[in-house]
Amino acid sequence: MRALFIVDPLERLSLAGDTSYALMLEAQRRDHEVWTCQIEHLGLEHDDPIAEAQLTLVRPAATAAEAFSVEPHVSIPLEAFDVVLMRKDPPVDTSYLHATWILDQARGKTLLVNDPRGLRELNEHLAVLRFPDLTPPTIVTRSPRRLAQFQREQGGAIVVKPVDGYGGLGVFVVRDGDPNTSSLIENATAAGARWTVAQRYLPEAANGDKRIVLWDGEPIGAVLRVPAKNEARGNLHVGGKPVRTELDDDDRAIIRAVAPVLREHGQLLVGLDVIGGKLTELNITSPTGIRHIEQLEQRNVAGAVLEGIERKAAESRR
Repeated sequence: MRALFIVDPLERLSLAGDTSYALMLEAQRRDHEVWTCQIEHLGLEHDDPIAEAQLTLVRPAATAAEAFSVEPHVSIPLEAFDVVLMRKDPPVDTSYLHATWILDQARGKTLLVNDPRGLRELNEHLAVLRFPDLTPPTIVTRSPRRLAQFQREQGGAIVVKPVDGYGGLGVFVVRDGDPNTSSLIENATAAGARWTVAQRYLPEAANGDKRIVLWDGEPIGAVLRVPAKNEARGNLHVGGKPVRTELDDDDRAIIRAVAPVLREHGQLLVGLDVIGGKLTELNITSPTGIRHIEQLEQRNVAGAVLEGIERKAAESRR
């Protein structure tokens, strides 16, 4: 099988927790061809999507310099790949959207993980609002006044984050009694110029948020991300600690509810964020968690994803 990974520059990947790297290693172990490129290497020749891609040798290593060896760029039509994995990290900005339009032209010619139409339509912060019974109380607004009002309505503590945020950037807990409350609200909305998501603060967040990794709507693992001391965010790259966890009844109910929507939009590899039995985010651009689950449970989670890709790719060739 020939696989193309559309990723950030290889030297910028944080290998210790990077799911793309885990999948590349597993593909290499299975003797698949691994190719890489960045979104700026995508293009169209008439109606044929192409990539200026590099054949990439992947090794277990601690640094990118040791992990990757690449051949020179070669122009290849995307239909020459069995699977194209869109793994570019957010933000979902204009360049990202343009890349999804190019990838649209590859639909039906290769397996797309994840489908570009769904990447556009399912905003990672707003898509959870399709399931209001499963989420904490949430509003989206540009109004500092409305945020302050919502804070009062929710008992004095809310979480605010930018609609197009990622990786915990721009996430604040706003609480009664904090002398910085007004400044935090003004900063979150850019004084009324930026859409902001606000959710009721869930006290269970202090014990961690659960990242559930799905393949084709089925769970393949989960990890609890516990915030560091004096930190509200559990994101691992800001100091959160990965802790082994299990799925509970609330998690399974959430999965049953969201799986049909994910399949409808062609979203195969997905990360759900759950706090206190409530769905808070739906991660579809470049969900992480696989390497941490593998380390905590000593099992090959990337292998389960590659097996799914192999099956889907074989089906698409029939």
